[in-house]
Amino acid sequence: MTTANSRIDGIDASWPARLHSLWLAAQDVENVEEMARHVYAAMLAEDDVLAVTGSRWEGDRLRYLRVATTARSTTTTTTGAGTAAGRPVPPPEPGRAAARPLVHHHDLDAGTEGFAPEGRALAEAGAHFALESRFRLGENDWASYSVGLAERPRDAAVLTAMTARLVQLSEVLVASNRRIVEAREHERRLIEDAFLAEASLQMDASLDVQETLSRVARLAVPAVAEGCAVHLFADLGGLAPVASAHVAADVQPWLADLARDDPWFADLVDRAVRSGECVVLSGEELDGAPFGPHTDGPGQPVNAVSVSPLRARGKALGTLTFIYHRGEDAVAGTRLLDNLARRAALAIDTTTAYEQRRRHVEQLQRHLLPNALPVWPSADLYAAYEVADDSLEVGGDFYDAVVDRDGRLAVVIGDVCGRGAEAAALTGLARHTLRTLLEDGVLPELALQRLNTILLDQGTTRFVTALVAVLTPDGGGACLARVAAAGHPSPLVRRKDGLVEEVRVTGLFLGVLPDTDLQPTSLRLEAGDSLVMFTDGLTEARSASGVFFEDHLPEAVRDCVVEEPETAAGLVARMSAFRATGSDDTAVLVAHVKGAAG
Repeated sequence: MTTANSRIDGIDASWPARLHSLWLAAQDVENVEEMARHVYAAMLAEDDVLAVTGSRWEGDRLRYLRVATTARSTTTTTTGAGTAAGRPVPPPEPGRAAARPLVHHHDLDAGTEGFAPEGRALAEAGAHFALESRFRLGENDWASYSVGLAERPRDAAVLTAMTARLVQLSEVLVASNRRIVEAREHERRLIEDAFLAEASLQMDASLDVQETLSRVARLAVPAVAEGCAVHLFADLGGLAPVASAHVAADVQPWLADLARDDPWFADLVDRAVRSGECVVLSGEELDGAPFGPHTDGPGQPVNAVSVSPLRARGKALGTLTFIYHRGEDAVAGTRLLDNLARRAALAIDTTTAYEQRRRHVEQLQRHLLPNALPVWPSADLYAAYEVADDSLEVGGDFYDAVVDRDGRLAVVIGDVCGRGAEAAALTGLARHTLRTLLEDGVLPELALQRLNTILLDQGTTRFVTALVAVLTPDGGGACLARVAAAGHPSPLVRRKDGLVEEVRVTGLFLGVLPDTDLQPTSLRLEAGDSLVMFTDGLTEARSASGVFFEDHLPEAVRDCVVEEPETAAGLVARMSAFRATGSDDTAVLVAHVKGAAG
């Protein structure tokens, strides 16, 4: 690619060619100052031009002054204080920041009042007459481009031509500045968009509320600011700090204390919530704050503070505060702050809603299971339940145990097809129906048949599997068990000597056909024997190689089901460690025969 310098060096000395080269160079230069040097060279090539100056102003404050002369090829720069008092700033054109340059003529022999410091620099270079072009570059950003001549041109046409060239060169600078500003803005937006995209990924990566809050605070430090604090509305109302971060680890406690206890800080975040807009404070606006040069400690180097309200799905959640030690010019723009606050609010609201729903599901799941298992003289009961699916839908696995009116123990385990509200409703119906029937002493197969009739009357599209066993003490320490199953996995018996047997029992699912074809069976459980009942989540768990836990179940039952309080939990833990795939809930109920009551 041709560089800006090569476009100017060695070209036709005619003004049109020179101006054309400058317009081409304006497309490549990295900053206005670089472009100005080319413009200075172009004007110094004109007859009778002794010196050229360029100055840039922020309102009436001088940002810099550059001087180039025919005797000195290098450009000197002066920066610092200065004012443009008495020098009218060019007005902006309607609808845009930049305006057409305004050219002023100055007789330097008459003094440089209203034309300082450029006039003095040109006079020192030997100029007696100057043309000054003033043009606006931004809302509060304007510049002055001036040339110093040995004397005022006697020919009016020469002065007119010189004025026109000065205007044209000023327009090159305005165009170059506009392109550079737009390029920088485009680059800044690309960087901001990349940061916001990464921020969304980081904040959405967890469904844990506290982890999400910590990520919101950490990801913005130091990318956006040196410090960050997050406030959320508490359950009882009012804003409370929930997370904070600072680039300096030893300053972190200070910021956390301020976010929690400082009245000025509390008033600021309240103001942002009430206004619904981002609040940015700097300079004198920080008077009375624990920040700024008038304070001590970590707050002294703070130059600005911004507070953005957090709103998501039509509700106010809290605020996102940034603490800036960097210069005011480096404070994040409202576009970035608003975008980040909006994404943070959505992430926080999503995780909060998820956590709330998870608690509701857990509460509902607990209501579908017994609060406690009954105490029965002839056997100890152990139960365990594990949720494998994280979809926040209530599962259909259930278990129960009751002592009937004749003192017999009835144990139940079942599974409703699917998850969700309908499955939860059927789970409650199945469990409470069987509980009521078994408390009245109804035989296992009759209780299951009665539940089948009720499910058919309900017209449900889901089926239910269930297993019921009724244990009756024989007076000698053993128990007689009558077992019936409706489409449910057969139970296992672990004998006292470690032998594991399957109890053969068959029957159709409940809620599908009127006739369930239940085939109950009876067996004897001696003292030390255990009846192990479970749902298919236990047998269908698979390892990474695709092996079902069912293949290892007899061994696991032999090892885990012993006279220990964690009998059922140990079996579930063994399965959970084995499982690589499978997302079905698991329920286990174990009845361990103790022998004759003492």
